[in-house]
Order: sequence, then structure tokens, then C-alpha cells
Amino acid sequence: MPRALLFHEDAALLGTPFYLMDFVEGRVFSDGRLPDLSPAERREVYLSMVRTLARLHRVRPDEIGLSDFGRPGDYFARQIHRWTSQLEASSFAEDRVLLALSERLAELQPPDDGLSSIAHGDFRLGNMLIHPTEPRVIAVLDWELSTIGHPLADLGFAAMPFHTSPDEYGGILGAETEGIPTEAGFFEAYREVHPEVPPPQAFHIAFALFRFAVIFTGIADRAAQGTAADPEAARYAPLAGRFAQRAWEVLGETPPEG
Repeated sequence: MPRALLFHEDAALLGTPFYLMDFVEGRVFSDGRLPDLSPAERREVYLSMVRTLARLHRVRPDEIGLSDFGRPGDYFARQIHRWTSQLEASSFAEDRVLLALSERLAELQPPDDGLSSIAHGDFRLGNMLIHPTEPRVIAVLDWELSTIGHPLADLGFAAMPFHTSPDEYGGILGAETEGIPTEAGFFEAYREVHPEVPPPQAFHIAFALFRFAVIFTGIADRAAQGTAADPEAARYAPLAGRFAQRAWEVLGETPPEG
């Protein structure tokens, strides 16, 4: 992992506080099928990714000065409320499939089990930096959603490629390539490192898909307003509905007509 070298809190120098980190050279893959790698390399990239997540979740926030990084407990209830509020404020506010999904997840959320960890919030292949020549994670990128949360939120999010297709943000559903472990094998590798966390249930996967669906609604709204940073952001708008549909499939239920 890259090391933080300096934190400069005084905004006078550059107009904002800033930090410096090690430069880490590596590769970023957005296609979950990893078509340019060998089967053995694909397997190791996926296993390295999930083992990296497990090692992150084993770190105790209070032992590294992050006890105030977020609120432990009732994580899913707070997250469902947060993302539902964002949905209701978007142009998709009348989307019955998405709104009904938020209501169903609120009904299905399991009782708080007391598990908490540093939660990355966007732990997926596209945010991993892979060694230039070896199939292993050397850095984790994009920490802007990180907080103290539930480890199964991250693990369910990391498993989304198993439930989405290649044209749905780089998933592998229906197009699995040789070497990539099964979802069960993916979870098993996590639990070999962090056995205290049980495998995700349908709720956790569906929650991850719902959260990403709402993120796509925000991207779509910014694209329509002409304020999106990505000039091609409009292409993500259909993914809100498709990820919501995938969530209903994971739950094994039929959504209402949109």
C-alpha cells in the first residue's frame, strides 16, 4: 500500500490543506472478465482483491486513531435512509422499481449484529491498483466514501460483478472467463483471512446494487444538467434501472411495474 508522507494542514501554502503520498506504479482494470490476463492471473487478481478487503476489515479503527471516523451500529438502517433520500431528491423520484426496492430493503434488513470495520464504500476492481507484472493488489484507490461501517456492505459491493453483465459497468454475469473464482470461492477466500464475518446474504448484495443504482441516478442528473465531470456520463443513466432490476433478481422477487 502507498504510504502517506506528509499532511500539511495550513491552507495558506496552496489554498487548501493537502497531503503527499508515495507514487505507486500499477495497472487498473475496468473489465471484470480480465480478458488480457491468463486464467491463473485472473484468479489471483480476484483473490488478492478480496483478501485485501478482509485485511482492511481486520484493522481496528480505535487502534489507528480512527475511532471517530464514523458511527458504528445500525449501519444499514442509516445507509438505506441516506440513499433513499438521495433517490427521492433525484429525477428518478417517481421510479416505482427503485422506490419499492428501497422499501423492501428496509423491511429485509437484518438485526444489527455488532460487526463494524473501516468500510471503503466503493471497493471494486476498478478501484484497485494491480502490480505492473504480478496479479496482486498494491494499492486501493478512491476512499471518498470510506467510514466506519459494516464489513458485509463492502463485501457485498465487491461481489457485484457476479450479478451484473459486462455492459453493466464491467460485470461478468453470463460471460465468466476461465480462472475467475466462483462467488462462493470469493467469499471463502475472504473468510480465510477474516472468519469472524459470515458470508453475505441476498440482502447485502441487493443493498449494494441499490446503492450503486442511486449513484447512477445522480450521475444521470448531473449529465442532464451539463455539470457531470465525465463528458460521457449520460451513458450511465440506464444503469440505474438495470442495477435495480438485478437487485430484485438477487432477492428472488418480482419488482412492481415501473
